Amino acid sequence: MMKKFNLYQIDSFTKEKLTGNPAGVITNADGLTSNEMQKIARELNNSETAFILSSDNSMYDVHVRFFTPTNEVPICGHATIAAHYARAIENKLESCRVYQKTGAGILPVDIIKEQSDYRIIMTQGKIEFGDIIDGIHKDSLVSYLNISDNDLLENYPIQIVSTGHSKVMLGIKSIECLNTLQPNFNGLANLSSIIGCNGYYVFTVDFEDSNTLVHGRMLAPAIGINEDPVTGNANGPLGAYLVHHQLVNHNNSLFKFTAKQGEAIKRPGTIEVEVKIENNEPEEVKVSGNAVIAFKSELLLN
Repeated sequence: MMKKFNLYQIDSFTKEKLTGNPAGVITNADGLTSNEMQKIARELNNSETAFILSSDNSMYDVHVRFFTPTNEVPICGHATIAAHYARAIENKLESCRVYQKTGAGILPVDIIKEQSDYRIIMTQGKIEFGDIIDGIHKDSLVSYLNISDNDLLENYPIQIVSTGHSKVMLGIKSIECLNTLQPNFNGLANLSSIIGCNGYYVFTVDFEDSNTLVHGRMLAPAIGINEDPVTGNANGPLGAYLVHHQLVNHNNSLFKFTAKQGEAIKRPGTIEVEVKIENNEPEEVKVSGNAVIAFKSELLLN
């Protein structure tokens, strides 16, 4: 018997089609096996594809699974935005909060109706600060990025940080250096298996720009994503990192900033980040953004 699945390609963190970060979304994924989900993600070949499954528990509204072309991952920022944008459009939702079960736990997602469109706010998972990357591993990372120690921001430790899907935070001094990076992707992938973290968020900060604090690039060749255009699970942890290391000013309650990403690969997008703070430490991270449907289709499977 032929099964029909609603298939979307959504560009997240943008309102302009064919920019931002594309994600596949299947809004009615009940009945798909893990193997079929992986094959669909491979076929679509986006950095992530989200599969929305019905809830079987009163604790959450939907179960969302996320796959790269090669792996299932616990959580994904831009694919969360995409999944709930597609679901809001499909179900003509009003502003509301829903709870999604993910590999990073049960997390709230706020759907904000704005005239005939939507903005999606994702509350991320538990903030965790991992290893500082130093010594031979730092030397390897700098070498694989084809930069030098002189390019690194001073007093910005290279550290693994997670809000559900960990990334290495690495600050550099200039946007020119950022946009001309020539990474050794094989080297980065090999290093990932050693340090236990598959993504590297290379960023620079501009305290003089009142509109955009951060520009970044996210590299994750170990999970089949050489470069991800605009990454919620990189900029969210970065917000926690900036507060934790006292690298930004805030009111000990809330720190907000705007990040731009994807410019170097001609898929620019914008993310809004909010960090809730208690006792000068980050307690909760939210990322938000717009989205747009690039195309909608049906997937037919026997």
